[in-house]
Amino acid sequence: MAFSELLDRVGSLGRLQVLQAVALAVPLMWLTTQNVLENFSAAVPAHRCWVPLLDNGTAQASAPGALGPDALLAVSIPPGPRHGPHPCRRFRRPQWQLLAPNATATNWSEAATEPCVDGWVYDRSTFTSTIVAQWDLVCDSQALKPMAQSIFLAGVLVGAAVTGQASDRFGRRLVLTWSYLQMAVWGTATAFAPTFPLYCLFRFLGALAIAGVMMNTATLLMEWTSTRARVLAMTFNSLGYSFGMVLMAAVAYGVRDWALLQLAVSVPFFLCFVYSWWLVESARWLLITGRLERGLRELQRVAAINGKSAAGDALTMEVVLSAMQEELSASRAPASLGNLLCTPGLGLRTGVSTLCWFAFGFTFFGLALDLQALDSNIFLLQVLIGVVDMAAKLGTLLLLSCVGRRPTQAASLVLAGLCILANALVPREMRPLRSALALLGLGWIGVAFTCVSIYTGELFPTVLRMTAVGLGQMSARGGAILGPLVRLLGVHHPSLPLLVYGAVPVLSGLTALLLPETQNLPLPDTIQDVQNQSVKKATHGARGPSVLKSTQF
Repeated sequence: MAFSELLDRVGSLGRLQVLQAVALAVPLMWLTTQNVLENFSAAVPAHRCWVPLLDNGTAQASAPGALGPDALLAVSIPPGPRHGPHPCRRFRRPQWQLLAPNATATNWSEAATEPCVDGWVYDRSTFTSTIVAQWDLVCDSQALKPMAQSIFLAGVLVGAAVTGQASDRFGRRLVLTWSYLQMAVWGTATAFAPTFPLYCLFRFLGALAIAGVMMNTATLLMEWTSTRARVLAMTFNSLGYSFGMVLMAAVAYGVRDWALLQLAVSVPFFLCFVYSWWLVESARWLLITGRLERGLRELQRVAAINGKSAAGDALTMEVVLSAMQEELSASRAPASLGNLLCTPGLGLRTGVSTLCWFAFGFTFFGLALDLQALDSNIFLLQVLIGVVDMAAKLGTLLLLSCVGRRPTQAASLVLAGLCILANALVPREMRPLRSALALLGLGWIGVAFTCVSIYTGELFPTVLRMTAVGLGQMSARGGAILGPLVRLLGVHHPSLPLLVYGAVPVLSGLTALLLPETQNLPLPDTIQDVQNQSVKKATHGARGPSVLKSTQF
């Protein structure tokens, strides 16, 4: 683990780390807007069937007497399940008898109604245009909206499967730069999609790059900071997602047309693509994979930026080879996905960390992509989610430093699940309490995300780190795909989705207790480093009882 010594020479928390952290956090803000974009671009406005008496000027002029819009609506649209106009049915012919003084709302039969064969009329007071209104994703087609969300999340899953191993092979910065361009191009194309299938296709292609941005951003930060600064850097990194929540609400509040909104959150990635060429590649990865000359140049570049030119000039190939001799010899053994699953000391870490990633994706996206279900102002609620997330992640900094990784991971998932389970017991009429519990649960999920992002990087060696993070991201996106679909269980009982959303993080949090603690340990570079850590822990654990026993005599 000699790279930490080289990093201390060139500066492990200097100007370079600060500049690179800021440069990497800005794209994360815009990436978050892509994740929660459909809270606004796919919002479901109030709607009813198009009817001639209300929406055709000629037919309205032939209506008897001076009837107002409310009377014409009453004879044209039956009452819906929430006491307003039915969103999916209309009368075949006007029911004039409903205007009689002694008439009641039940003076009509289902046989007198028909589906909205002429389309729908949408309330455009909040959003001038959404994909739901543009392509009529309501009534019999309402399942297409969660399907679009699942297609997007499937793209992130596929991207995680590809970019994780690609980053271990081609480098962190190269894959990150390509991901920025991919998000910019396909995000912009989505804004001009003429049909719903093309919209889903472009969203899928853009989503392929999201995992690449998330994983490589975190790994670049982690591999350029020391053990002491790692939690600070990763907490700052995760705050980018929190600011992105607030940014999404602000942009959506100002841009109420879905296509313009899509464009507004996609174009900034062109700028990110341009300046990403300045970012410094991970010297740790370069050296471990045998790219010694380039790794040396990056170390010298970092030393110059951090004001340690003398230390950089003193670094030579002989110094690097001498410091990294053990790691370079160990890294010659091929590393693959099979090593994560079959190597002693890595199999359990892989399974449990993957389950924690799944719990995060399943719970967060199941709740955060359906803010309308909370019956609150979605702009304000989106801001509150961002603010609560910021506070939670700042608290994570303290928890990780004082309590450790394993207790924080377990407690955050369990407490998130308990908040959601409590919400299942609260009546729907108590909206403030339901919103507060949902925000609290999402806050703990934010803590869990920050912790698992750091924890996963510390559990696995450099030669397999991106593959492990990619597997975790795949698991998170698999959970995210299933999360929105669980809402369909609400047709059987309104509380059933919340029970499922709450049970998964509780069970996952308990399994996190099986992981080893990594606080204050240097990042492992090779599989042998991980096994050495396990041996040291086992030796230390074996000595404890024997020492205690000897003191008793």
